[in-house]
Amino acid sequence: MQKFDVRSDEDHEISTTEEEYVSLAVNPLVDHSPSDEVPSVKPADDDSGIEPVARIQKNHPVENIIGEVDQGMTTRKNDRMDYRKMVRLLGKTCFISKEEPKDVKAALLDEYWITAMQKELIKFDKNDVWELVPRPGGCNIIGTKWIFKNKSDEFRNVIRNKVKLVAQGYTQIEGVDFEETFAPVARLEAIRLLLSIAYLLKFKLFQMNVKSAFLNRVVQEEVYVKQPKGFIDATYPEHVYKLKKALYGLKQAQRAWYERLTIFLLKNGYTQGGVDNTLFIKREKKSDDGGSNLRR
Repeated sequence: MQKFDVRSDEDHEISTTEEEYVSLAVNPLVDHSPSDEVPSVKPADDDSGIEPVARIQKNHPVENIIGEVDQGMTTRKNDRMDYRKMVRLLGKTCFISKEEPKDVKAALLDEYWITAMQKELIKFDKNDVWELVPRPGGCNIIGTKWIFKNKSDEFRNVIRNKVKLVAQGYTQIEGVDFEETFAPVARLEAIRLLLSIAYLLKFKLFQMNVKSAFLNRVVQEEVYVKQPKGFIDATYPEHVYKLKKALYGLKQAQRAWYERLTIFLLKNGYTQGGVDNTLFIKREKKSDDGGSNLRR
C-alpha cells in the first residue's frame, strides 16, 4: 500500500435475526477463500443469558427504580415554577434594590435602602437601645457605621436589603469604654457529642436564630456613640447617643449577650455544663414511659 492509496474499506450491510447472528468481515484488500458464501455463525449453547441488542426490556424490577413509583414521570409542564411562588417572589423583589451601595451617600439616593435604614433605627427604638443626650465633656465618643448587604435565596435572587448599624469598636479605649470582653464559644467536640446523643436517642434538634441578639443586653459602662450619618437630629445636631444596651461592633457586646442568655436559661431550669460552659441541659420527665427529654 502506497502513501496516497485509499485505505478505507467498502461498507457492508450486517443483518441480525433472533434465530442466528450473521457476521460479515470481508476486506477486498485481503485474499479470502474461494467460496463466495457468507459464513454464518450460530450462537453458542451457553448459559450466559446475553440477549440480542435489538431487544428492549420494558418492565424493570421495582427495587431498581429511583424515586417514588406512584409519583409518575415529571413532565416539562409540571416542572415549571408554580405561578403562586412566582407572584410571591415578584412581590418581594419589586420593592428592593439589586445593588449594594458603597457608602452612605449612595444609599441615601435609593429609596429602598432608606427604608431599610429606617427599619433598623425603629428596631433600636423598640429595644430601647439608646437615648439622645448632650455631648459630655472629657468622654470618648465612638463613631458609628452603616453596613449594607443584599440577602439572596438559593437561586441567587435578591430578596432583602439588609442594613445594620454598628459601632466602630476600634476607637474604644480599654478601661474607659470597656473592661472585660471574653465570651466563651461553643466547642466543636460539644456539638458533635450533642449530635451523637440526639441520633442515638432519636431526639429532634431545632436551630433558632435570635434577631438583634446584641441589642438585648444592658451595658455596664458609660458608652457614647455619634449620631448615624444621614439621620442626624435637626434640632440637636451636636447631641450624642448614650447606649443603654450593647451595640454591634462593641468589644463587650458578645460578653454582654452571653451573660443575658445564661441568666435566662438558668432561670428556666437549665443546668450549665461544667466542661463546656456553652452547653445547657434541661431534663423533663414524661408521665407515660418515664423517659426524659434533653434540651440544649
